[in-house]
Amino acid sequence: MFVISHNFRTVAIYGLGFALLGLMLAPVIGLFTQMFGVDILAALVEPSFLPSLWLSLTTSAVALVVIMLGGLPLSWIIARRGWRWVAVLTDLPIVLPPAVLGVALLTTFGRGGALGVLWASMGLSLPFSTAAVILAQIIVGAPFFIAAATAGFRRVDPEMIDVARTLGASKEEAFVRIAVPIALPSVIAGASIAWARALGEFGATLLFAGSLPGRTQTLPLAIYSTLEQDFGVAVVMSAVMVVIGMTTLVLFRMFDKEGRRI
Repeated sequence: MFVISHNFRTVAIYGLGFALLGLMLAPVIGLFTQMFGVDILAALVEPSFLPSLWLSLTTSAVALVVIMLGGLPLSWIIARRGWRWVAVLTDLPIVLPPAVLGVALLTTFGRGGALGVLWASMGLSLPFSTAAVILAQIIVGAPFFIAAATAGFRRVDPEMIDVARTLGASKEEAFVRIAVPIALPSVIAGASIAWARALGEFGATLLFAGSLPGRTQTLPLAIYSTLEQDFGVAVVMSAVMVVIGMTTLVLFRMFDKEGRRI
């Protein structure tokens, strides 16, 4: 009786887990099954596809560089000093709806905003520009990189840094030569997630940067615009986004498989 009960609980637990997995994968499977009968080549030569894809790739790459340049030292500070309140603040964009972030960006960097007035005084306008796309991507992607990198830096033994300092290394040298290599798997994981999040950003970008073809219309925005005109083309564009995301995950897992544990 005990064996039967134990087996039943095991099956139930596995069943619930795989049921959730199936629910998560169902939209992706449905997306690709919808592509049967769609002229994929015609969708790929859609005038808005390549420009929006290129804009998404370039802006998200720039955003990732900025995120890493500022995120690495910030993550190190949080890990070393234990400033959890700073970690809480860096996580704030994660829990804010994209529409709220878009409105907040407009009220801050718009012409009537505190920083927008400063930009306007220099003859510049940030909203509805390519720079606005990058800024939105930075804000939504940075929390994921900082969280992962902080977790990696927390595994660095402070004594190793102290020993390096006693041997003549500066703070910067100890950080680059010891802390970063130890935390590298987590840094790469955070960079992958941050880039994917920036690549797929939609809501804040739409409100703050608009959807101007060739200027601010990223691939997610192009999908939204195309959905009203040609559902089949929107499906193909969406599938491309899935393939890019899956490729990123596979490459990261291949790196992890080389013996580096996250």
